[in-house]
Amino acid sequence: MFSWVNGDEARKRQPELFMSVVEGLRRIYKKKILPLEEYYMFHDFHSPPLEDADFDSKPMILLVGQYSTGKTTFIRYLLEKDFPGIRIGPEPTTDRFIAVMHAEEGQEGVVPGNALVVDPKKQFRPLAKFGNAFLNRFQVSQVHSPVLESISIIDTPGILSGEKQRVDRGYDFTGVLEWFAERVDRIILLFDAHKLDISDEFRRSIEALRGHDDKIRIVLNKADMIEHQQLMRVYGALMWSLGKVLQTPEVARVYIGSFWDEPLRYDANRKLFEAEEQDLFNDIQSLPRNAALRKLNDLIKRARLAKVHAYIISALRKDMPTVFGKEGKKKDLIKNLNQIYLDIEREYQIPRGDFPDLKEMQDKLANYDFTKFHPLKKPLLDAVDTVLAQDIARLVAKIPQVS
Repeated sequence: MFSWVNGDEARKRQPELFMSVVEGLRRIYKKKILPLEEYYMFHDFHSPPLEDADFDSKPMILLVGQYSTGKTTFIRYLLEKDFPGIRIGPEPTTDRFIAVMHAEEGQEGVVPGNALVVDPKKQFRPLAKFGNAFLNRFQVSQVHSPVLESISIIDTPGILSGEKQRVDRGYDFTGVLEWFAERVDRIILLFDAHKLDISDEFRRSIEALRGHDDKIRIVLNKADMIEHQQLMRVYGALMWSLGKVLQTPEVARVYIGSFWDEPLRYDANRKLFEAEEQDLFNDIQSLPRNAALRKLNDLIKRARLAKVHAYIISALRKDMPTVFGKEGKKKDLIKNLNQIYLDIEREYQIPRGDFPDLKEMQDKLANYDFTKFHPLKKPLLDAVDTVLAQDIARLVAKIPQVS
């Protein structure tokens, strides 16, 4: 059995230095990045504003997979105990998002979603935008565990396949996944060795995780249920399927094993499973030590996107007529948004990878009056340039001491 070592060593060794990095990020965001976001309506198009809880939160792990791939069992295996609200079975038993978080002894229990989104100490307040249909399917399960002193784990509803995936969940499932993907430190995609088919809903879910490839880890679970020769074929089939969906130049790292506390059915690969398990858990253990670095990296990505968004919005505003033909011009600008991207890319020397998805941006722009957009305001952009060129560099110098 895996022996967890509390990974929150940075906070224990040098809490003042660790918190100074986080506080520096918070100050940079509020003073220099947030004003740009607000001026150009960034929050309407991309992501809600960051709150104090986003900077102070522990590292989070998001588990994603089709039903009956062992997500909930994986959590129990990590914690070596049950948690409030746990349900395990071959059918889609987990029908909600469950954030498994630490609690002191005697304070264990379940906090429903509607209470969570009004708690300023929790980082879940922006989830209120997904409505009651989602909040009724969201909860925090608080449990006393040494593992959860350093991390939090998000269990997700089993992704449906076949006829089941035609059932409407009543809320924007992929939108919720995107929200969590932006904020978590690891995304673990679980596959069942007996069930490698990628349903339409699973494909959409994986696509929602794009842009966060560095956070994704793949787990081929229940691998002890098949023989050695079959396992080789299953692994090859999984890599082929992933290549079609992930569409990344790098080969995805796949961890092979059976993450539960039952005896192995076929133990010929025991040493392989133990080595793979240790590699995965070492990766998870590194998250608290690298928490400040991850927050810094995410803030850099956000700042770059906010800067590009400002250029796009101001370009659209500049090309709008002052009196007649506004609606027709708006349609033309949306249709030719790709050309606007190219012009901005050339003029400001911005990598194409920093631009938001073209189709999503076109869909969102259709709902806005371009005449209410703001023109380019150079001081706001200069402030973000200073963040990327100077402020971040000063914080990076502290990170090796922290991690």
